Amino acid sequence: MVTIRDVAHAAGVSRGTASNVFTHPELVSEALRERVLAAAAKLAYGGPNPKGRLLSGGKVNAIGATPAGSYGITGAFSAPYRREFLLGVAQICDQRGASLTLISGIEEDKTWGIKNALVDGFILHTIEDAAIVAARRRRLPLVLVDMEGDSETSSVRVDDRSGTRAAAAHLVGLGHRRFAVFSVLRQDYETRGVSGEPIFHGANEARHRLMRGFSIDDARLAGYADALAEVGLSIDDVPIIESSADTVANAIRGASLLFDKAPGVTAVLSMTDVQALAVLEEARRRHISVPRDLSVVGFDDIPEAARSDPPLTTVVHPMVEKGRVAARLLFDTGAAKQIVLPVSLTIRGSTAPSRNH
Repeated sequence: MVTIRDVAHAAGVSRGTASNVFTHPELVSEALRERVLAAAAKLAYGGPNPKGRLLSGGKVNAIGATPAGSYGITGAFSAPYRREFLLGVAQICDQRGASLTLISGIEEDKTWGIKNALVDGFILHTIEDAAIVAARRRRLPLVLVDMEGDSETSSVRVDDRSGTRAAAAHLVGLGHRRFAVFSVLRQDYETRGVSGEPIFHGANEARHRLMRGFSIDDARLAGYADALAEVGLSIDDVPIIESSADTVANAIRGASLLFDKAPGVTAVLSMTDVQALAVLEEARRRHISVPRDLSVVGFDDIPEAARSDPPLTTVVHPMVEKGRVAARLLFDTGAAKQIVLPVSLTIRGSTAPSRNH
C-alpha cells in the first residue's frame, strides 16, 4: 500500500509537507502542491486513510445510538417509537454536520459495538446494560434515555407516570371501573429480537407485577395505580397483559389473550399506541364496538393513532423532540443535565362513558 511517506519521498519533500497538501493545502505553496499531487497521481495514492486520521485527531464527528430494547439494527425501524426517536437524533446530527452510527441492541452485539464503534459518544437506553460499562471504560460521553443520569451523565426522559395517571383518570371520570392494562413485553436478547409469548397476570395474583418490563413500564403502571386508587380501586385487582409492542401484527397475540382472559373489562389502558391499535383491530374482529362496549387509551401519539378507526385517545409523547434533546446533550459540553419532557392527553373517539355508569 502506498503511504504518504512514499509520496513525500517521490516528490522530494518532507512527510509533513506532503501531509499538509492533503489536510491543510493552504499552508503549502502552489508549486509544492502541484509537485506533491503529481507524485501522488503517479503512485496512485488516493489520500490519507480517514480512519487513521480520525483516530489520531481524537474526534470522528459521529455519535452512536442503540435501539430501545434488545433489537438488532432492523429493530431500530420496526416500531414507531424507535423510528421517531432516531429521526430526532438524526435531525441534530444533520444540523451539526455529524454522522449517526446505529449499534445493534442485541446484547453480545451491543457490547462489541460499543467497545469498538468509531464515535465520539453514545445514546443508550438501559442503565443495566453491560455495554454502558464498556462505554465508560472508553471514557466517552454518554446520554441516558428513559432513566435518570447522575452528576457526570446527562439524561432525557418523559413524565411517564403523570401521563398514564391522566389516561386512567380520564377513563375513571367516564365511569369505568373494570380495567385491563396492556403492558410491554420487553425483548429477550437470547431470542435475538424474537418476541416471546404474551404473559397474563390475573387479578389478585401474589406476584402482581411486570415480569419483563423496563423502569419506564413500572412508572407507567404506577401512574395507572395512582388514578385508580383515587376511586378506591387497587392495581392488584386489574388484569395485566405483557405483550410485544413492536408491530400491531405481533401485538395482536396479546390483544387476543386480553379478550380471552378478561372478557368483562370495559376499558383498556395500553402502554403503547401499537398495542392500543392491536386492541382496536381484535375488537373489530370479535364484533366488539369501540367505544360503545369498550374504551381504549394508548401512549405515544404515533401518526397512525389519529387515523385509526375510531381515532385513538392517547398520551402525547414527544418522541422526536426526545431524540433531539438526547443528541444536543451529547454534542454540548458542560455540566450534566437531567431533562424531563412533559406529556399530555389527547382525547379522541376511542373513549366514551361506561354503559355501566
